[in-house]
Amino acid sequence: MTMKKCLFILMTVLAVFPVISNAQSAKFISVKGKEIIGADGQPFLMKGTNVGNWLIPEGYMFKFTKINSPKLINQAFMELIGPDETKIFWKKYLDAYITQADIHFMKTSGMNTLRVPFSYRLFTNEDYLGENNPNRGFELLDKLIGWCKAEGIYVILDMHSAPGGQTGDNIDDGYGYPFLFQNEGSRQETIQIWTRIADHYKNETAILGYDLLNEPIAHYFKKEELNPYLEPFYKELTKAVRTVDKNHLIILGGAQWDSNMHMFGPPFDSKLVYTFHKYWTPTTQDVIQEYIDFRDKYNVPIYCGETGENKDPWVGDFRKLLEANNIGWTYWPYKKMDNVSGIITFKRPMAYDTIINYTEKQRISFEDIRKAAPTNRAQVKQALYEMLENCKFENCTPNNSYIQALGLVTNK
Repeated sequence: MTMKKCLFILMTVLAVFPVISNAQSAKFISVKGKEIIGADGQPFLMKGTNVGNWLIPEGYMFKFTKINSPKLINQAFMELIGPDETKIFWKKYLDAYITQADIHFMKTSGMNTLRVPFSYRLFTNEDYLGENNPNRGFELLDKLIGWCKAEGIYVILDMHSAPGGQTGDNIDDGYGYPFLFQNEGSRQETIQIWTRIADHYKNETAILGYDLLNEPIAHYFKKEELNPYLEPFYKELTKAVRTVDKNHLIILGGAQWDSNMHMFGPPFDSKLVYTFHKYWTPTTQDVIQEYIDFRDKYNVPIYCGETGENKDPWVGDFRKLLEANNIGWTYWPYKKMDNVSGIITFKRPMAYDTIINYTEKQRISFEDIRKAAPTNRAQVKQALYEMLENCKFENCTPNNSYIQALGLVTNK
């Protein structure tokens, strides 16, 4: 064999080897029995938070009580500062509220998982937070996932708002009833969006899994009528996701605010995780025992997707209870204005009460809107822009005692 031929073979091997090596090193979070398994093959216990109020704003986090969903908040802002300024506000808000600095802080605090609530409208032509770009969801999530990947944080994508509404309350930004389950068009749109998302992220190892529907079927409605729809629809969604993505975990939440798992039968996919949410309960074993029994019965992993919004001693006691039972967690929320029951907070702007007061007034007719309107609209705009500045990570304050209650490290 000539020297020239030997060199050619060597160069070919060297060129191919990195590709093979990268393919072999691309490992995903998986499951084995009751355990979630990390990329290193060892059990993985989720410890993290939720970036609530970012991609799907909630009224209570804006200190509003009468308006509580994105479309109602958006409507109030348009009445106060006009449609053009409102579009500008939302663009700046999405860029400021969660940044790379926030993700770095999470990692240095000791977190390993981030649950990301999002609205389906970010993947449609519907007007939402100032745009109607069907690729906007990918633009925002790609950037966030890149930051998380660099820090070694795993991401859970959580459809907090589904077409037609899966909850029937402000959380789904819908119409006051969980129409999703009985409307074929809404179900098909949900399937199409999740399939598109899964296809886009099928090879992304920084993603832990897909939380298909947040808190479906609120307790206000007849559960005997609606609960039977839930697992069959989860099966449809999972089947669709698996046509493009066999790598990621599928996370299923029960009915009645992710609390009721009684409609579930044996697991229908090899990579399922079941999630529950718990707020304002005692921190005793009996509160979570039904989920542990479910885990034992079906030999599947469970995890607490949302909890928190409470005083530090409760936060610490419930976290210890979860960990003692080998249950991972993502506490809610990461960031909120003028708040001590969360990981970090930021100041309420001056003159912000003008905005709160406006949202408290009756605004049914145009006459109502005119009567309720503040006399100084420039002051309203200034307050909103002050909030944009205050919410930036460098202007936030960590709630250190809350962080310590989570067993994490204070570092700011």
